[in-house]
Amino acid sequence: MNGPFDLIIFDYDGVIADSELLNNAIMAELLSEIGLPTSLDDALASYLGKRWLDCEAIIAERVGAPCPPGVHEEWTRRCHERAGRELRSVAGFEAFLKSRSERRCIASSSPPDWIEMGLRRFNAYEDFDGPIFSAAIHVNRGKPHPDLFLFAARVMNVAPSRTLVIEDSPTGVLAGVAAGMTVAGLCAGGHVRNGHAQDLASAGAHQVFDSYADLEAWIATEPQT
Repeated sequence: MNGPFDLIIFDYDGVIADSELLNNAIMAELLSEIGLPTSLDDALASYLGKRWLDCEAIIAERVGAPCPPGVHEEWTRRCHERAGRELRSVAGFEAFLKSRSERRCIASSSPPDWIEMGLRRFNAYEDFDGPIFSAAIHVNRGKPHPDLFLFAARVMNVAPSRTLVIEDSPTGVLAGVAAGMTVAGLCAGGHVRNGHAQDLASAGAHQVFDSYADLEAWIATEPQT
């Protein structure tokens, strides 16, 4: 008997790294500095789960001009600098990872160097199979399009129907559903606000969980094949 999934695809920010508050607080700071007043909640609502290219398009639309030069570089610099002191993994991630025997990979909107930095900080870099799949370099269309998840499954040689995606953003949930995968919405990160679970469910998450422990318990109840 095999488990219900042959592959687990993890998003990164908000699923492995509890980084969404950090990333979006810095985004709000920078955008306010360039004359686009932005609160943390504004940033979470607009940019959560999106790659920089898509965030840049939103910023340009709101500014009414191209995104000022240097914003991406300064955002990246500040995120890395603060992550070196503050970054932690999402509660329950390490225990969940150790409990699972399925193949696993990461498919994220973030660039590989950001992901690798966190994985090494959490001593989890060697626990993932194959490359880090990043919408910043591997596909033309980022989430909510399914391209990144489908690319990851193809490289890992696993059918979408046998793949579980763990996502924390509506954008990522939409991508996983569009890819024909089972999508678990995870509300274990520090950025989760009231109504977040409903947002994930509305985006199509098959199940939504408050913790990795709840997710693991659900997997155990799924039919074996």
